[in-house]
Amino acid sequence: MIVLSKEEFEINREEYVALIKKGAIFIYPTDTIYGIGCLATDTKAVKKIRTIKKRPKAPFSVIVPSKEWIYKNCLVNEKAEEWIKKLPGPYTLILKLKNKKAVSEEVNKNIGTIGVRIPKHWFTKYVEEAGLVLITTSVNVSVEDYMTSLEDLDDRIRTKTDFLIYDGEISGRPSTIVDLTGKEPKVINR
Repeated sequence: MIVLSKEEFEINREEYVALIKKGAIFIYPTDTIYGIGCLATDTKAVKKIRTIKKRPKAPFSVIVPSKEWIYKNCLVNEKAEEWIKKLPGPYTLILKLKNKKAVSEEVNKNIGTIGVRIPKHWFTKYVEEAGLVLITTSVNVSVEDYMTSLEDLDDRIRTKTDFLIYDGEISGRPSTIVDLTGKEPKVINR
């Protein structure tokens, strides 16, 4: 696995975006914690992340390139609009998915909803510029501690990822989940 600083990633970002488009599994920083991801339309790569995390069924969330992506691919009511205005930020918004082809069916296991994020973090700029939709899930084997620094990266994950963008220790918490699929928003704190 290649470990990159922010500067190294920025200098060579086109090379790494090309790797992502070819199915790379990688670790990246967000505004809350480190995430492990891949291109959300790449079924084979999404399945690899399921295997790495030992998470065969639960849906994954995605980082999207823009609010426009959300409006184009998800059902958005007035209550959802209020939350979308808070993006970028430390939220995962659960919305009904109207464009089933926007992500691989392996992302959400055909449940009809999707968790979307736009982190308030420098990495998001590159997601937007490349127009990527990425899996975003904590860097850990399910139910174990998530990664906050390079020192606590689990070797079972390290050996199965292509590269890591390291931005120092992140001492945040996973994003707040807001379920916007019902009549009223339901905030789920972890």
